[in-house]
Amino acid sequence: MVLWFNKKRIGIDLGTANTNVYVEGKGIVIGEPSVVALEKETGDIVAVGEDANNMIGRTPGSIVATRPMKDGVIADFDTTAAMMEYFINKTSSRFGSKPQVVICVPGGGTEVEKRAVVDAARLAGASDAFLIEEPFAAAIGADLPVNEPTGSMVVDIGGGTTDVATISLGGIVSGRMNRSAGDAMDEAITSYIRNKYNLLIGERTAESVKIELGSASVEAAKELGETEIRGRDLVTGLPQTISIKATDISEAISEVVSNIMSIVKETLEDTPPEISADVIDRGIVLTGGGALLNGLAEVISNETDVPVFVANDPLNCVAMGTGLTLKHVEILQRKKL
Repeated sequence: MVLWFNKKRIGIDLGTANTNVYVEGKGIVIGEPSVVALEKETGDIVAVGEDANNMIGRTPGSIVATRPMKDGVIADFDTTAAMMEYFINKTSSRFGSKPQVVICVPGGGTEVEKRAVVDAARLAGASDAFLIEEPFAAAIGADLPVNEPTGSMVVDIGGGTTDVATISLGGIVSGRMNRSAGDAMDEAITSYIRNKYNLLIGERTAESVKIELGSASVEAAKELGETEIRGRDLVTGLPQTISIKATDISEAISEVVSNIMSIVKETLEDTPPEISADVIDRGIVLTGGGALLNGLAEVISNETDVPVFVANDPLNCVAMGTGLTLKHVEILQRKKL
């Protein structure tokens, strides 16, 4: 998701996993996990961002560290609003009035989900809130010619959602969204290791092993070797260290990768012939943290017979795309959802 402010203009990529803040004239000035630590009894906020993320799995019983965003939408309204307020205040404490906000939402979000985002932004201190679609912002950040009469295709794989869209003349021509993304891979890895090795690991360990050994194909995984992971043995209840192979991780996330492939193909099937021809010529661009998965571009290219490229700095494409639109406020207002 992305936020934009009038006057002193700021863009915020408010994602399921991470939040990036873009300030006009300065670029991205904040990049922190979308995590909030709360006092259980009072609901008071203990920490936000990186400080809260360091508490995951390590908090006492009186404190809970949580992600208020789930699958690209708000799971905890009040906590999301508080987190948004924290990031707004951290970069805009000099504002004398409430800022306007532009929020980027997943392409397949429902009207209820969109309204919740708008309401949370207003509760966080925004005077008004506008919505734009996430794959469009990602395409701008990836330097695709979104306003030209030529077709472009972007696959944005974030923490909570994967958004696929073809874009031409400033709008989305066809698109799909599903919940098969980075978090789903982490959950699949956790489940796989629990079932195969009787070892319970935390979400941070799952994410770490995904980054180190994750691969979209078993063949590519064979070259990545193995690593040691630590967790709790479900039989003895004691801490245990095991060696895990990259091929295990590839097998664990294979269903998630297959789901991503499915929506890429479905989007191409819905794309008009002229746009499809442009996509074949220009290729498909991958953005988001999931774009860094080893071998994913090659797997998608082999399945679709279309060239596939990873964007420069894929993690920051949505935030950068918002920053590049800050000088064209009137366009965003005309596209208000």
